[in-house]
Amino acid sequence: MDLQKIKYFLALSEQLHYWKTAEKVSITQSALSRQIQALENELGLQLFERNKRNVKLTPAGNFLKEKWTLELSELEYIHQFAKQIHLGERGTITIAHPDSISASIMPEILEKITRLFPQLQIKLVQVLYENQLEFLKNYKIDLAITRDINSSAGIKSKKLYSDNLALVVPIDHPFNILEDLSAESLKQQKFILPTKDEGSSYSEIIQALFKHYDFVPDVFLHSEFGSTIIALVRQGLGIAILPDSYLHHQSPGIRFIPLPFKTDIYINWRADDHNPVLSNILNLIF
Repeated sequence: MDLQKIKYFLALSEQLHYWKTAEKVSITQSALSRQIQALENELGLQLFERNKRNVKLTPAGNFLKEKWTLELSELEYIHQFAKQIHLGERGTITIAHPDSISASIMPEILEKITRLFPQLQIKLVQVLYENQLEFLKNYKIDLAITRDINSSAGIKSKKLYSDNLALVVPIDHPFNILEDLSAESLKQQKFILPTKDEGSSYSEIIQALFKHYDFVPDVFLHSEFGSTIIALVRQGLGIAILPDSYLHHQSPGIRFIPLPFKTDIYINWRADDHNPVLSNILNLIF
């Protein structure tokens, strides 16, 4: 039994007229008769009662019409679903991103994706620096948005965006503008900094800033999470250096002082990954 025979049966069960049905499905009346008879032979039952004037469904035919209509509808849905997966319009993609862009470029990227691919499932995760490449290579994530330059084989990378570093201080802190900063004034401060990761180009930019002002910071606390650092700064426990994209988090009680140091954001993906969902998103972003 093939699907086409069932479609012919369902078409005839609606029309109950061989000539009209044959015209609708674009075959000859004799070919339609042969297809219906072959289906009845395969099933070992009669689907239609026929005479010179009328065609009507048998009880068995009526039962199969009801069931096959539902099954065919479900099957067509499955086929359509599969086609959307093939075209990259359905499926799931997992994106790792830094906390710093949660309220800036991430909402813009996600708005574009969801507008063009509303059926796509998106998972957003945050991954520690030392795990990013491993997760990407092992298919735990599909895209990694990072502030670090990638040099790993098998991973493609492209610059997405740039922003500046900023000194983050409590709102009542004496630092107000860039000119307030000097080696002497900075030496008097306690710093709360992101965790220093070996080999991280982002960590190197922060170290370059300290070298520029020619001082060694008094760092009493490190955190992987910028939102935690901001909360600690607000509490008066120290000052911090973070990307100025945290401005979009609209955190009250703190001040951002822009610094003349840029930090780039890169998007990374597997070079040999031919997932159409991934291709669609990369084409959309770039």
